[in-house]
Amino acid sequence: MWNWRSDASEMVELQILARNVCSPRVLEAMRSVPRHLFVPEAYAADAYIDRPLPIGSCQTISQPYMVAKMTELLQAEEGMSVLEIGTGSGYQTAILAYLKLRVYSIERIGYLAKDAAERLKALNFDAKVLHGDGREGYPDFAPYDRIIVTAAAERIEPTWEEQLASGGRMILPLNVATGGQRLLARNKIPSEGTWRFEDKWYDYCRFVPIVEGAS
Repeated sequence: MWNWRSDASEMVELQILARNVCSPRVLEAMRSVPRHLFVPEAYAADAYIDRPLPIGSCQTISQPYMVAKMTELLQAEEGMSVLEIGTGSGYQTAILAYLKLRVYSIERIGYLAKDAAERLKALNFDAKVLHGDGREGYPDFAPYDRIIVTAAAERIEPTWEEQLASGGRMILPLNVATGGQRLLARNKIPSEGTWRFEDKWYDYCRFVPIVEGAS
């Protein structure tokens, strides 16, 4: 019988911890969430290799290292509310839910949203999956302590900035002028009755682009 937990532990040791993702909570989540259940069955054997995998409709599940890195950069504490833009198969959603965060995730492709919601429920991960245009955020549950965008953005949408709580933090892959994408952490800093934004750049990366509308 295949011991996926052994593969997940090896993934963490060789691909994630070795690349300086050090949060014990994040490492535990990456060891504990069964990534092979979030990819098509044909790719299950490759689930713990450090690369993205196709999940249909030209979408991918992000490579494990990038999931771990973005989760660590989020700096979220138990009980915080998190808005995720781009549910995909629900793997990143599950990692966030494992960390006992209150997760609201938006997916523009209807069948992916439905499948992810059913998968997360079956695996007892508590998260709310919504079908809609992620560029609009989800005002019903705003403000959010954290926002994580799992598709490449050409710009930071004003709706995301508005729905981020004062003192909150946003992580996203943003297109850069030199080409490609780079991870950006944007903090919303209270300042004299309003707020300002403070940015810090991290890894270069490659994500599928955010697409307008919902299908």
